[in-house]
Amino acid sequence: QVEAVEQKEVTLDDVMLQINELIGLGEIKKKITEHVRYLDFIKLRQEKGFDEDEKLTLHSVFTGNPGTGKTTVVRLLGKIYKEMGLLSGGHVHEVDRSDLVGEFIGQTAPKVKKAIDKARGGILFIDEAYALFRTKEEEKDFGREVIEIIVKEMSDGPGDIAIMAAGYPKEMEVFIESNPGLKSRFKHYFHFPDYTPDELVEISLFAAQKRSVSISPEAMKIIRKILLDAYRNRTQNFGNARFAHSLIDQAKMNMGLRIVVNPNFK
Repeated sequence: QVEAVEQKEVTLDDVMLQINELIGLGEIKKKITEHVRYLDFIKLRQEKGFDEDEKLTLHSVFTGNPGTGKTTVVRLLGKIYKEMGLLSGGHVHEVDRSDLVGEFIGQTAPKVKKAIDKARGGILFIDEAYALFRTKEEEKDFGREVIEIIVKEMSDGPGDIAIMAAGYPKEMEVFIESNPGLKSRFKHYFHFPDYTPDELVEISLFAAQKRSVSISPEAMKIIRKILLDAYRNRTQNFGNARFAHSLIDQAKMNMGLRIVVNPNFK
């Protein structure tokens, strides 16, 4: 007989603790705390029967370079919104342009509606959302159709969904300005700065711990220098936390190759 293992019920406090335990992201943590308190305030006013003009909306924009923690925070927000009773499921359905835009006329709308249906009850997370908007020369681009359907969903859809768009800061600004409906319906903006060199070192130590790899003081000096150099020379494509994780993965792989070649290696 197999007994079901009782899972501890996750509370709002538990999820907020998970957010506050993330490395770095000081301003994001502060903003999310204020965001949650404000949503709770509006929700409470509505429940008490106050004539609240402001519609409670969760649609948000996340800006920042790759690897800055956007997806992690979106997943935690899904849990938060579920615990607050703002979403029925709290799951995250992640998509990008290729998941939404069809090749031929008539293919785009069904793809977008399918994605929205999958996200219903949770979050539709559109990564690199700026790719949906192409220049004016590309009038026949089906990305515009996606934007129109999303705006309509945010305007008069059945609800129980949070639409979140993410991407590079400058590109996302152009994307939001491309359609007045986007600008008026995305109410919350979160910017994720690049991690500092010290934070990247902390992330690399965390990555090593997860992979059961110990780092010697000599190796730590090398890792610090690599991370500092990478940070100083970074562009908008700098991988941030992904770069720190990949550095540890590469070190572990190199260690494994040395051991295979020389089993007596210590």
